[in-house]
Formats: sequence, C-alpha cells, structure tokens
Amino acid sequence: MHQRELRGGIMTLIPWRPMVEPFDDMTRFFDDMWPTGNIRSLAGMVPAIDVYEDADNVYVETPLPGVDPEKVTVSVENDVLTIEGKSQRKTEVEDKKFYRKEVSYGSFHRAVALPSAVKGEEAKATYEKGVLKVAIPKEERAKPKTVKVEVK
Repeated sequence: MHQRELRGGIMTLIPWRPMVEPFDDMTRFFDDMWPTGNIRSLAGMVPAIDVYEDADNVYVETPLPGVDPEKVTVSVENDVLTIEGKSQRKTEVEDKKFYRKEVSYGSFHRAVALPSAVKGEEAKATYEKGVLKVAIPKEERAKPKTVKVEVK
C-alpha cells in the first residue's frame, strides 16, 4: 500500500510503513555514504574483523590481502586489541584514467574491545594466505570454572 504526496505539482508515491524502525534513517544515511558496502574511513581502509573465543583463548581474524606482514603492528592493552599497518601499491602508472577505484591503499587502524580479560603479553599473531590471525590467552579469572556440588 502506498500513500500519495504532492510535491511541486507532481504526485509521487511513498511506501507505507505501518511500523517505523528506529534506525531506518541512520541505516539509509550509511548506505548512501558507502553504496558499495565497503567499510572505509577518510584516511584509508578499515579492515573487517571476526572475534571469537573458546575456553582458553580469544581469537581475532582479519583479511589483509596484499599487505606486507612486516608493516603490520598488533598490540593488546587493557583488553583492547589494536591492529595498525600500511598497504602500498607496488607499481603506479601515472597515465591511468580510472573508471572506478575501490581498492584502498594507505594506512589502516582498527581497535576492538575483547570479550574477556586476556594476557596481552602472551598474544601470538600469524599471517597466512592474506589473513592475520591473533590468538590471545584468557586470564585465569576469565576462564569458566566448574564446581562440584556437594550433596549432604
């Protein structure tokens, strides 16, 4: 069902929504800013991340294809993981006339609060096939503990 609206003498159709979602305007705003679905900052790319955990560790994975792992810094402080780095184009041709340019080059920075208390000084980072994987051991107080129930 649609409602009709008169604008400047021209009749337009407006979709009727019985319930207004509280964040529709915000979603439309961001969709308009990044129509390709790529998350970018004004300074460069912002890598997407996956964060998950098991009983002993918290894991963070992020695809960083084409990034030299020597130019990536990983740090953990106060249970916040920070990944910083630089992606550089190997060769640049000045005569290019781009029709579309979506591949980002430049510096990137991503910080994420971790879901558990961790031992940041024991974090290990590996880079394989374009994916950075960080494993951080949980602190003892963050690990689940099982207590036997004593029956009397």
